[in-house]
Amino acid sequence: MNAPLPDVPEVRVVGLPQLTQGFDLVERLDLSMHLKVHGPLEPIAGERLAQLADGVSLRGRGGAGFPFARKLRAVAEAAIRRGVRPVVVVNGSEGEPACRKDTVLLNRAPHLILDGALLAAEALGARTLVVAVTRNSTEVSIRAALAERGLSDRRGQQLRARVVRTPERMVSGEASAVIRAIGGGPALPPGRRERASESGVGGAPTLLSNAETFAQLAVAARIGAHRYAHAGLDGEPGTVLLTLSGAVARPMVLEVPTGVPLRYVLQLAGAPPVPQGVLTGGYHGNWIDAAAVDGSVVSRASLAAVGGSLGAGAILPIGPETCPLGEAQRVANWLAAETAGQCGPCRLGLPAAAGGLSDVLNGGGPAALEALREVVQAVKGRGACKHPDGSARFFSSTLSAFTDDLAAHVLDGGCGRPTTGVLPLPSPGYQEAEESIPSGEALAVDWTLCQGHGLCADIVPELIRMGPDGFPVLAEAAVPTHLRGRAQRAVRRCPALALRLEQTAGAAPKERPALPVVTRKALGSGRS
Repeated sequence: MNAPLPDVPEVRVVGLPQLTQGFDLVERLDLSMHLKVHGPLEPIAGERLAQLADGVSLRGRGGAGFPFARKLRAVAEAAIRRGVRPVVVVNGSEGEPACRKDTVLLNRAPHLILDGALLAAEALGARTLVVAVTRNSTEVSIRAALAERGLSDRRGQQLRARVVRTPERMVSGEASAVIRAIGGGPALPPGRRERASESGVGGAPTLLSNAETFAQLAVAARIGAHRYAHAGLDGEPGTVLLTLSGAVARPMVLEVPTGVPLRYVLQLAGAPPVPQGVLTGGYHGNWIDAAAVDGSVVSRASLAAVGGSLGAGAILPIGPETCPLGEAQRVANWLAAETAGQCGPCRLGLPAAAGGLSDVLNGGGPAALEALREVVQAVKGRGACKHPDGSARFFSSTLSAFTDDLAAHVLDGGCGRPTTGVLPLPSPGYQEAEESIPSGEALAVDWTLCQGHGLCADIVPELIRMGPDGFPVLAEAAVPTHLRGRAQRAVRRCPALALRLEQTAGAAPKERPALPVVTRKALGSGRS
């Protein structure tokens, strides 16, 4: 069983480093070392900064790939039109278990991220900077970096900067969830779609992008568009950060210029010579096969042309020794447990899809496969946030990429291979106690007592559904906190006393380590 990825895995680079410059010298670049490695940074006026972002074709590196210059201009226009100060937010909420690139930057090069964020704040006339993080290590690092620059949330400062901690969840990294958490609410999408550039933190126009995007902006501002374009493809210049895990000899974060063959990247990580499939873009991404790998390079356009996705930069190969549908089932159960519980496609559809895939794996035949396809189709395009769509993409890609294995399970009862658990998932109990996260408990059925009354499926359909044999089917997902009350009611009302709540292994809550005391120094931002 593959262990969860460490916060800061091995970091390697192909070609000359840009984002990871100085990593060979120290584990973490404090402000002094950061300035020695990268040099000082001059402010850039608003439109010039947008032109720079346009000149290097800078897109968001969090998954959506939205052009940064368009976002910057939209925030500026909204702020001028409304006569309010905008807010700048660094989204370091990396809640996907297959991604570590932003975490690596926040831990090892926090000042490069702050450089980009401060450039944007000064260009926009923002007076508030917020950095959202998910992990203890990133919180410690970014708080220390702010203190080194003399930045805090105290009144009277020209720029007020603060850190907000969000849960380590897939949905908590969504832009609207981050904005909601900054406002003091739960780190969940609000169930309605609003443009942050119009109304974000405190209702103000908000420039929100992920940590790597701001770091890329800082690199481009220092070296200029011409030098920036020396690395990578003409249409997608520069480097990207990739997280490689799955069936690899050593998980790693890799900085690589766009245009490098994907096959070479996999070889560096020690992936199988002929992978059974490669999941590109993470758990909201797409599978590609070995033939597609040979014809692909690291770029959005190249991966999209073969049905893949660069997404958040996660690349996960699997070898021929494991059942790909079984691997997908583990991820499907996790995706179902990550529901925000705020719309039907997420609250009902994803558990139903995970259960449907389980039916296919367990001999449900063509009828189970057709039912699964119908559920996945019903989820698409109907969610209140991006989680249902991204999860539906994962399901659809799984069914399309592994047709031989699918046929073996549907027609012959299985492919004969075990599920080795090569795709990384968090350990049970990894999340902080907060609304709508796993409670550390799971529902279990005593099959010697169950009589198939179906009352439990009526009370908590998000977790239990009735199978074709008239008995309940449970997805292997933890009970989210927001469903715990109804799960307890289902247990109490079971006529046969066949349902119970069990504590999951390792679910005891852990105390958050105290942050180190950092001596505040009157240091500038590094600009001369």
